[in-house]
Amino acid sequence: MNWNKWIRQGHRWLSIVFTATVAANFAAMALGQPPAWIVYSPLLPLFLLLFSGLYMFILPHAAKWRGERSTVG
Repeated sequence: MNWNKWIRQGHRWLSIVFTATVAANFAAMALGQPPAWIVYSPLLPLFLLLFSGLYMFILPHAAKWRGERSTVG
């Protein structure tokens, strides 16, 4: 199982979910006072994007530290 591939694909799908929740948040705010679950709904995908993005950011550096050739790409 290639974890890098799964992380990258998950990061892409999370970005779509995050964008949709932010758009829904703006739409709900335009209609009036939205419920709290709509206001805070972008936070979960945002934190997951943070962790997957940091993982992908560290990959080339970790390969360099281990003395391996980078397989990112």
